[in-house]
Amino acid sequence: MKKKLQERLYELFPNLYRGRNLSITESLIPLGVDTGNGWFDLIKKLSEDITKISPETEAVQVKEKFGGLRFYVVNATDEVYKLIDKAEDESFKICEKCGSRENVATGYGSWVFTLCDKCWDNKRNNPNWRIWEEDE
Repeated sequence: MKKKLQERLYELFPNLYRGRNLSITESLIPLGVDTGNGWFDLIKKLSEDITKISPETEAVQVKEKFGGLRFYVVNATDEVYKLIDKAEDESFKICEKCGSRENVATGYGSWVFTLCDKCWDNKRNNPNWRIWEEDE
């Protein structure tokens, strides 16, 4: 995810992402939100929901794995884990690149992606295609 979007999450939910300045031996959240920009709204909504019901919960890693969102936390309640499960399931219906919810599929190759038809076409036709865009 672009740095400016990560910073926005950290700004909106400083307590949830409070480990962002720790060393990576203490938390993996300092490595950033390791997903495409298309999941920003999903992660923002999940962060908002977690913060409302469980302010003591801390995100320790947020990433894509096998084409889906993975959101790892500590100090969470059962309700928080249900929210995370729901968001992780929903991530398979959202293009990780652009955020579209239309014609989304998870595909396999050397890496597993969840993309819309347009982004799949771009990936196939562009040898320099990247899920994560360089920061501007």
